[in-house]
Amino acid sequence: MNATDATDAMITIDRLGPDDREVWERHFRDYIDFYGRTEGPEMYDRAWKEFQDDTRLHARAARLDGRLVGFTHFLVHPSTSGPDVCYLQDLFTQPEARGKGVARALIAAVAEWARSEGCDRVYWNTQESNSTARHLYDKVARNTGFIRYQIDLP
Repeated sequence: MNATDATDAMITIDRLGPDDREVWERHFRDYIDFYGRTEGPEMYDRAWKEFQDDTRLHARAARLDGRLVGFTHFLVHPSTSGPDVCYLQDLFTQPEARGKGVARALIAAVAEWARSEGCDRVYWNTQESNSTARHLYDKVARNTGFIRYQIDLP
């Protein structure tokens, strides 16, 4: 998938390749830091292996003029009330690339992929306070009003 923004920078979306590991992990660590989490190296290794397998967990890279500047991670799961659904779990754009259409292109690529896989919908969560991301999300998706609850299991 290719898109051009107002500054004529070319955005391409494709799979993460073996040569992307170092840059992807640096960006993923920034994403994890943003949410105040700490993860060990085994989590990054496990995720990378899953993304390279591209069977259970999927990832796409956003490249701005050929440089990896963002990513998304997503998965498909069954739904009790209809066809499978796609959960967009992680979305990150490098700060210098924000406002150039990168996140919008990543979301569109996941939606296109999910449609081709027969999914009924794509959905994701974000923090209520993440106003920058929500500004975009309100333009590309419908806020369903759900509130998320979670039980952390040791």
